[in-house]
Amino acid sequence: ANQVLRVNANAADAAVKIAQTHVRLGNPEKANHVFRNYFRQQANHKMTITAIQDWILVAQNLEQRREALRRVQVAKELYPNAPVYTSIYFPQFLGPHRNRFDGWIIKTSWLQMIPFSSRFISIIRLISPLIFKGFDFSSYDIIVTSATGAYFPNSLNKGKAKLICYCHTPPRYLYGYSTAREWKNNIFLRIIGEIANHFLRLVDFKAAQNVDYFIANSKEVAGRIRKFYRRESEIINPPVEIKILDSENIKHILNLSDSGYFVAGGRLARPKNIQLIIKACTSENIPIYIFGKGFAGYGKELHNIAGKTVKFLGEITDSEKYTLMTKAKAYIFASEDEDFGITPVEAMSCGIPVIAYRSGGVMETVIDEKNGIFFDSLTENSLIEALKKFERKTWEKKAIMKYAEKYSKARFLNEVKEFISNHA
Repeated sequence: ANQVLRVNANAADAAVKIAQTHVRLGNPEKANHVFRNYFRQQANHKMTITAIQDWILVAQNLEQRREALRRVQVAKELYPNAPVYTSIYFPQFLGPHRNRFDGWIIKTSWLQMIPFSSRFISIIRLISPLIFKGFDFSSYDIIVTSATGAYFPNSLNKGKAKLICYCHTPPRYLYGYSTAREWKNNIFLRIIGEIANHFLRLVDFKAAQNVDYFIANSKEVAGRIRKFYRRESEIINPPVEIKILDSENIKHILNLSDSGYFVAGGRLARPKNIQLIIKACTSENIPIYIFGKGFAGYGKELHNIAGKTVKFLGEITDSEKYTLMTKAKAYIFASEDEDFGITPVEAMSCGIPVIAYRSGGVMETVIDEKNGIFFDSLTENSLIEALKKFERKTWEKKAIMKYAEKYSKARFLNEVKEFISNHA
């Protein structure tokens, strides 16, 4: 009985079952002893928890910083006193989000002391297992990792602790999913990269087996965890938090037309297929605003193909983004194999439908002809047909906003906290 009671996650259930067995055997005093022992242990035990983020933050644009902030805050808001371990931390890259980390206990690796390490963030993934193995977690009961698909935080030495991984995706570059950089176009880099990726997949699989419990941010990612790691996971979608400025300020802030425009954007990387959206809107003379900063030369390519109805806003704040969406007709999303797709849900929370490519996590959030329209191929004609279909339908703004409430921050925090309580 004492051995079972040391397991925090199911201690109460174990105590009840053991006590019931003693009662059935006619030993009520032993049953009482089990409960006394259980409550004594619970009174003396204080659970310790920590969070692991693979990196904070060397982000090349504002949208990357938003994504990284969401990731690192997965466990932090639930356990505000828990320290956060990370490979590197450069607050000077955080921009307007810098003060969010005020008061946090952030513990970095030896990599932080190496000059110019922020310039080699991509190469660091090759040695990231060694980096995370260097941390001492012997004093913790629970370790929560936020795995972005860039590095290998689950390779750490967990000791006696339970390791819970909130997985945003297995590394896309390892498993054939499109990425922001077109490194495969160079034959030399492709050969070297494929050889390196073979060994990194072995490392990634081994690290995944070190995890006690996986949480996936979507059914799409849960399928990848099952396929590549041969592990099951609990699905807890990420949260959406909305902060909207007074709509009267929109014209002043962004110099927009009064209405009748579409919106697209986020991290302007090649897997997002923004070029398809621009071509379709240019062809049909449809006004559209694109927000976000280009990545790996992609932004320049987009400007070169844009027509007169396409306006680029660059990087904008969260408040400006939400205000932009409240005035738009719809949000257009053409990402391929999206992990979850939080920006489409943000658009819905502003009351606008989403015109989306039928692929990846967005298929879990968009309900065709209820809160959005799907198009089935990454072609201009397919998107144009979806735009025409959108115009023929009347949309209920309040119903779309109501649907987005299921992704609220409060719901997310409750589900994660319940999961950790049940599996700690």
